[in-house]
Amino acid sequence: MKLFVAAISVLLSFCYPVLAGDYIIGDGDVLQVSVWGVPELSVQVVVRPDGKITLPASGDVVATGMTPEILGQQIKTLLGKFVKEPVVTLTVVEVTNNKVYVAGGGVPSRVVNLAGRTTLFRFLCNIENFENADLFESYLLRKGKRMFANFYALLIKGDMSKDLNLEPEDILYIPSNETKKIYVVGAVKEPMSIPYREEMKVLDAILSAGGFDEYAKENDVSIVRKNEKKIRVKINDLIEGKDFNQNIELLPGDYVVISESFFDGQL
Repeated sequence: MKLFVAAISVLLSFCYPVLAGDYIIGDGDVLQVSVWGVPELSVQVVVRPDGKITLPASGDVVATGMTPEILGQQIKTLLGKFVKEPVVTLTVVEVTNNKVYVAGGGVPSRVVNLAGRTTLFRFLCNIENFENADLFESYLLRKGKRMFANFYALLIKGDMSKDLNLEPEDILYIPSNETKKIYVVGAVKEPMSIPYREEMKVLDAILSAGGFDEYAKENDVSIVRKNEKKIRVKINDLIEGKDFNQNIELLPGDYVVISESFFDGQL
């Protein structure tokens, strides 16, 4: 009993409950077969790569693809040849076949062995940092098929209608957002790259970089956008309330360039 409790504690460390009632046993799982009153027939076994386990008296038994309840009934039937009305308890002590794979470069790649069923949202909540992840281009791959899933709407906007149940062998592809970041350079206090978010505007980006430094020409800001002409922005006019249209909405990959006063401001 202590072994079972300890095993369950380990499995719950990833915050997902084991749903033993409909769990499907797989290769590598560790099973505890207990026969009441017959300790010599009680054993802990690992499901082999061929999907079978070996039990005292019963020999090889197929386990992969069975639920614990069905496999327990089959073992009870087999042991009925040797023990009168055997009472068999089958427990999944360690789950190893419920794997989900994370790749793409936006977050560290990993293989996560889930303790039970969970959803995409709950899984993503266990990933610590999405600063370098492109949630707009992320997707779930299942059996070679790209599944509909909006990671951004689900995780950032909390749209639970975009959630779905994960299945064993699912692949979460989360690419890097490096080419989609907003880059703020020039006369700001902390030149930096900023993860793009919807409806981000030029003033938001400048403030995220600490605001203008003492050399900034506040009315000489440029947005450099791929395959387009530079967009000139007069931030001082915006701040003074003269022209709110100067607060232009940014696009992924934009560069916000703030000119310095001791240059002529021509880029």
